[in-house]
Amino acid sequence: MVINCVIVDDEPLALGLLESYVNKTPFLLLTGKYSSAVQALKEIPDKKIDLLFLDIQMPELNGLEFSRMIDEHTRIVFTTAFNQYAIDGYRVNALDYLLKPISYIDFLQAANKALQWFELIKKKPEEKESFFVKSEYKLLQIQFDKILYIEGLKDYVKIYTEDSPKAILSLMSMKSIEELLPGSRFIRVHRSFIVQKSKIKIIERNRIVFGKNYIPISDSYKEGFQRFLNERS
Repeated sequence: MVINCVIVDDEPLALGLLESYVNKTPFLLLTGKYSSAVQALKEIPDKKIDLLFLDIQMPELNGLEFSRMIDEHTRIVFTTAFNQYAIDGYRVNALDYLLKPISYIDFLQAANKALQWFELIKKKPEEKESFFVKSEYKLLQIQFDKILYIEGLKDYVKIYTEDSPKAILSLMSMKSIEELLPGSRFIRVHRSFIVQKSKIKIIERNRIVFGKNYIPISDSYKEGFQRFLNERS
């Protein structure tokens, strides 16, 4: 597959270097390069961008501010000379970050990470056995059949699996993660909860029981959940 990408960096040498790296990476297609975030902001909304190589330290509008203004489906790889920005990259759900001076090997690793992400997204959920989420600077692979339920917490989700006592925390919306899940295997039972159908063993007083945890079934999703129960009765 081909990934449409854009570079934003106010340093001419860095911009030229990243352009050369993109041009010699077969699966990357450069659709724009900009020397400022302000300039990019005028043109990027009209383009279909999969991947953005984005400098952090820029005048007028820095990379962190700019990253919050682009389409949520665009993945970001930050480029920076300051590694303390890594934590901020995580908070805006960056796919990776590259520390300047950037070698082609490091660039290619980040690009391959992006390729893996988009190949997984492109597949139909029903064809996949697992998916990747970003958690604490790492990409974690999660098997669908291990998931018990998912809880939405504002800008984050907590993924509860049967093989770990601790939930996996990831910066993404419930809508985003719902798009990754096979509809045949998972069901939304509440604005804040998605459960795996095959893991539902006990229902008590309009709540699904997972050990000591109780998942409420809200009125908005009660009809769909009842249909699911009728199919298995």
